[in-house]
Amino acid sequence: MSGTFVGMPAFPKAARDAVRDTTLRGNLRHATHTIRDKRAKAVAELDDWQQLREAGKRIKDLTLRHLDRHLLRLEESVTAAGGTVHWAADAAEANRIVGDLVKATGETEVVKVKSMATQEIGLNEALAAEGIHAYETDLAELIVQLGDDRPSHILVPAIHRNRAEIRAIFRDRMAGWGRPAPEGLTDNPADLAEAARLHLREKFLRAKVGISGANFMVAETGTLVVFESEGNGRMCLTLPETLISVVGIEKTVPTWQDLEVFLQTLPRSSTAERMNPYTSMWTGTADGDGPQTFHLVLLDNGRTDALADDVGRQALRCIRCSACLNVCPVYERAGGHAYGSVYPGPIGAILTPQLRGTTSEIDASLPYASSLCGACYEVCPVAIDIPEVLVHLREKVADRGGPGHRLEKAAMKAATWAMDHPGAMAAGERAASRTRALHPRRPPGAGAWTDSRDLPELPAEPFRDWWRKNRT
Repeated sequence: MSGTFVGMPAFPKAARDAVRDTTLRGNLRHATHTIRDKRAKAVAELDDWQQLREAGKRIKDLTLRHLDRHLLRLEESVTAAGGTVHWAADAAEANRIVGDLVKATGETEVVKVKSMATQEIGLNEALAAEGIHAYETDLAELIVQLGDDRPSHILVPAIHRNRAEIRAIFRDRMAGWGRPAPEGLTDNPADLAEAARLHLREKFLRAKVGISGANFMVAETGTLVVFESEGNGRMCLTLPETLISVVGIEKTVPTWQDLEVFLQTLPRSSTAERMNPYTSMWTGTADGDGPQTFHLVLLDNGRTDALADDVGRQALRCIRCSACLNVCPVYERAGGHAYGSVYPGPIGAILTPQLRGTTSEIDASLPYASSLCGACYEVCPVAIDIPEVLVHLREKVADRGGPGHRLEKAAMKAATWAMDHPGAMAAGERAASRTRALHPRRPPGAGAWTDSRDLPELPAEPFRDWWRKNRT
């Protein structure tokens, strides 16, 4: 299996294949139900959760409205603290910047703390093409990398793997990437964690360059913030001599007071904890403490286009907690790979088509990867109305056209004409009632609808005729 999403089929086919994998469905059901139950308890501890949710929404909306101003302030603050800011319009530019920065150090290895932005742009593959080896250090990301796999969840990228599968990956693949797995490795979680710890330790101790993402960037001080649960991220952020952070421009918050809201909502919504075990913050560089060179790569890659959409821009509020994935009935059955993007689940279904456009078959299919049940909106800590955006994007896909959509458009135009002409509408209703015995139970071309639904029986006479006889 390739480690990238290039060449993936559209969601309907990918999901159809995924739901046949009983092991995958079992892994997902167990993990998502466990996380969602814990999250519900953690959120219930706060009497002001809804107020915090509304505050997070307003902070994000106000920041996005004046994002240009806050990004300039962020650049000034980072520069004043000893860092260097780079602007990347797209994936190619971001990869070129990072590749040049690493090559300038003379190093051929880098360690990484989990960053979805670097996965979004395919940074590992771009660095490999330059002869640079990038080692993932988050435990779940390590599992994905060793297994030549793809991430399938925002919070737990290896959620589709069980302990036995992880043991096999460590046993078979670790030696090819560095220190091999211990002899007699079991699938006990503590043993697996220790194997990963020993494997990564040598990389931490020799790495001269670290690459990170960030959950938030505080414009007023130029401070970057990473939430994690293992401590591996902190090793990446403190031990290397050079640190390069690749962050989407929407991760900006204006002030520390704004950050305080998300320090409460993100841990509870993601790991169901009051506070993350490791919340790391860094501001530029400091003599003799941590990396002595710091570069911040601010990534656009479609975000400005999303910002221009009055309805779709709310997807940029996302703080990557993954709560929407854990309650989504579609994600639970199809898994993350079916979405063909590093951003799976409900948020991926609205974010990916805006970042990449809807010209490809897979991106055009994503707005339809939902039952519109609304569970995602109910748990979102920044109140993104995902169903609203899904419907909005479906309209865009339909307007763009395609064989199926052209037929639908023609049908809607015909229906519009009929409803605008009451006489024709009444004649059609009478004709339909009189010929009802001849109607097929499954109209041609509607199998996808009628396979799971019964068509209503036509009455013996139209309602308007019944009304005229009985109520006039």
